[in-house]
Amino acid sequence: MARLVNCAKLGEQAEGLESAPFPGPKGQYIYDNISQKVWQEWLSMQTMLINENHLASFEPKAKKLIEDEREKFLFGTGFQMPEGYVPPVK
Repeated sequence: MARLVNCAKLGEQAEGLESAPFPGPKGQYIYDNISQKVWQEWLSMQTMLINENHLASFEPKAKKLIEDEREKFLFGTGFQMPEGYVPPVK
C-alpha cells in the first residue's frame, strides 16, 4: 500500500516518496512533506535549470542555486523559469 503524505506544495494528501531523496534532515523533511508527483516535477525543473543556466552541478555556486530553487519550488513562492526560457513545442 502506498504511503500518503500531506504534500506541502499540493495542499492535499498524495502518494509519498519511497525513500528520502538524499541523506540528512532536508532529505527527511522532503520525504515527510512532498509527494512523489511533485518530486518528479522538481526533477524535471532541476534538469531544465541545469541545462538552461549551463550549470556544472558539482560546483558549489551551482549547488547553492539548485538548493535555493528547490526550496522555492517545493515549499515556497518565487520559483521562476530561467530568463529567456522557451518551452519545447509539442
